[in-house]
Amino acid sequence: MRALAAIFMASALAASPAAAQTRCITAPEAEAMAQVALPDIIRQTGVVCAARLPATSLVRQTRGVFIAKYDAAADRAWPTARGAIVKLSDPMVDSLLGSDFARPLLTSLIGPLLVGRIAVEDCPVIDRLVTQLAPLPASNTASIIVTTLQYLQAEKARGQNVAVPNLPLCAAPK
Repeated sequence: MRALAAIFMASALAASPAAAQTRCITAPEAEAMAQVALPDIIRQTGVVCAARLPATSLVRQTRGVFIAKYDAAADRAWPTARGAIVKLSDPMVDSLLGSDFARPLLTSLIGPLLVGRIAVEDCPVIDRLVTQLAPLPASNTASIIVTTLQYLQAEKARGQNVAVPNLPLCAAPK
């Protein structure tokens, strides 16, 4: 969830405060952004958790079927994610995002921001979650992340003490 939050925040940096408040992205756009970020986040989590997890842990895999599934999903999701980033920021960003360097730059900036917050004592729980989600398509994992964020934002809006950032997600359908 923090991955998605960081992507949203990074993409909204170029937007004016008023524009950022009036713009939102749909669940499919948010899911595409999550799919783009997930491979790097998984890889970097594996590095952070290397001392706490066995080498066979899915989180520690840098290649193979598991991570290839996320890489392929990220490639397919990039056009939609790119459009969402442009939607949240200034349309002039569109030409910058067309560069072959834009996506790796964005994910390399976001990954450390999120993964740097991982407490190593949480690595076994993270590994268990990743293992439980592994049989699902990457798009389902991204959907779970976005649905969870939407739920937590709704709880926060109802006055619950929920630690979730204010993200530019369009209201979830009821």
